[in-house]
Amino acid sequence: MKNVTDSFLSLGPWPSAGSFGFNTDIFATNPINLSVVLGVLIFFGKGVCASCLNEWKNNLLSLSDLLDNRKQRILNTIRNSEELRGGAVEQLEKARARLRKIETEAEQFRVNGYSEIEREKLNLIQSTYKTLEQLENYKNETIRFEQQRALNQVRQRVFQQALQRALGTLNSCLNNELHLRTISANIGMLGTMKEITD
Repeated sequence: MKNVTDSFLSLGPWPSAGSFGFNTDIFATNPINLSVVLGVLIFFGKGVCASCLNEWKNNLLSLSDLLDNRKQRILNTIRNSEELRGGAVEQLEKARARLRKIETEAEQFRVNGYSEIEREKLNLIQSTYKTLEQLENYKNETIRFEQQRALNQVRQRVFQQALQRALGTLNSCLNNELHLRTISANIGMLGTMKEITD
């Protein structure tokens, strides 16, 4: 038995006579030895190989699941990115449309504002000219009225002074009867003058 265990330990060439053992030289071995070696390897290695194959299979399956999960996450991420991109493009187009609308409205407000300012300016100028014209007319009417009033006052004073001189002259030259007739005539003239001035 010692030779059998020693044969497994030493890989060198075995002695050819006097002992029983396995020949590791493939060309020098016979088919029986080969079949025994293969049988032992298959019998003892079957469980090891099966467990290795199962573990390898499980590793491949878990790797496959991991790759499938990763692939699914990548596809979901791409799909979400495409949806977000589409939403962003749509929002960008809406924002551009709003910007164009606001720019158009701003331009209209600007143009309308300028035209409104010009219109208000012209209205203010015209209103100012009308007001100045009315003030000028009022001033001229006031001046004419004051001139007329001053003329009337001067006429009345001149007339009164003339009347007083005439009365003084008449009083010194006339008698009572003539004096009464002159006074009546002057009173009539004063009434006529008063009617004219009113």
